[in-house]
Amino acid sequence: MGINKVVISGGGTGGHIFPAIAIANEIKAKYPKADILFVGAKGKMEMEKVPKAGYKIVGLPITGFQRRLAASNFVLPFKLIYSLIKAFFLLKSFKPDVVIGVGGYASGPILRVASFASIPTIIQEQNSFPGKTNRILSKVVNTICVAYDGLDRFFPTEKIVFSGNPVRNEMVEIDGKKEKAITHFNLDPSKKTILIIGGSLGARTLNESLVNALTAIKDANVQVVWQCGKFYFPEYDKQRKILAEHNVHLHEFIMEMDLAYSCADVIISRAGAISVSELCLVHKPVILVPSPNVSDDHQTKNALALSNVNAAIVIKDVDARDHLIATSIELINDSMKCQELVQNIKQLGIPNAAERIVNEIEKITSKS
Repeated sequence: MGINKVVISGGGTGGHIFPAIAIANEIKAKYPKADILFVGAKGKMEMEKVPKAGYKIVGLPITGFQRRLAASNFVLPFKLIYSLIKAFFLLKSFKPDVVIGVGGYASGPILRVASFASIPTIIQEQNSFPGKTNRILSKVVNTICVAYDGLDRFFPTEKIVFSGNPVRNEMVEIDGKKEKAITHFNLDPSKKTILIIGGSLGARTLNESLVNALTAIKDANVQVVWQCGKFYFPEYDKQRKILAEHNVHLHEFIMEMDLAYSCADVIISRAGAISVSELCLVHKPVILVPSPNVSDDHQTKNALALSNVNAAIVIKDVDARDHLIATSIELINDSMKCQELVQNIKQLGIPNAAERIVNEIEKITSKS
C-alpha cells in the first residue's frame, strides 16, 4: 500500500525544522510519489525554510504561551480554537495517511485533531528533556521516536521507539575531505584547527570568548575557523585583519559544514539537539557550551548526556569567557584525551535515524 499522503508539523527553530525536512526527504526517497504537506506557525522560520527545501507549507495562527504577563496570552485561547478548526478542515480535505509532529507549538493543534480523527500519528522528540508540546501530545499519539535514553520519565513506555535524531547526511559525510577543506578555508596544513560554531545567528558568549583570547590562540600556534553568526558579523568583519594576524578565519555562516567538520581537530559548539546529533556522527573531540537562553534548559541536559559518559567536555556559559579557549588549546594538545572523547562519542552516533522513523511510520499506517 505504501505512504501516499503525509502531514509534517512543528517548527519555530532549526532544531525542529531540519529533522522534519530530513524525515520528508527520507519519505520521498522511498516513496517518490508521496504528497507531503507541512503545517507550521505563521511568521516563524519554517514558513521560509520549508519552501526552500522544496515542500509546501500551511501556516496556523498559533503562538506559544509567554511566561511573563503579555497581551498575546489573552488572545491565545482564540488563536488555539481557530487553529484547531483550521486543522480539522485541512485534514478533512488533504486526507493524510499519517501526521508527524516534530515539536514546537505549531504541531499541537494538527496532531490533536488527527488523533481525535483516528489518523495514525507519530512524534519525534529531539531533546533529552522533552518540550511541552510533545509531552502533552504523547498521551494521544501512536508512536514516539526519541534520541536519548530515559524518556520513559515523560512518555508512555510502550509508545517509545529509540530512533535517534535525523540529520542532514551531507553535513556529516566527511571522510577524505580534509585536504579539500584546508584549501577551501585557506588554512595552514601544519597547524591544528579549532572550529567554533554558534548557530546561524551567532552566540555572544562563544564570540566574546574567542576575541578575549586572540593572543593565546596565536601563542599556541593553532588556527580557528569561526562562524560568528549573522547578528555579529558586521562588528567582527571590521576586525578581519587583526583576526587574520591571530590565525582566526572569520565567517558569517558556513554552508559547507562537512568541510568544516573534516578539517577540525577540536570543535566548540552550543548543545542544540541536532548539533549534538551531528557531532556524534563526525567523531571529533567536542567542547559544548550550552545556551542558557532556551526553554527548560534543554541544551544543558543534552550536553550532560554526553559528558556523563565522557563523550564531550562541557563548559558553562558563565565560565566560557575565562576558560573556553584555554580548555580547547589544552585539549587539542592532549592526544590521549582527544582519542578518549572520540571513542566515546562514536558510541552515541545513529547514522540512519530518518530511515528508522520512516520504518515506524510504515508500521502504524499498515495497521490503520
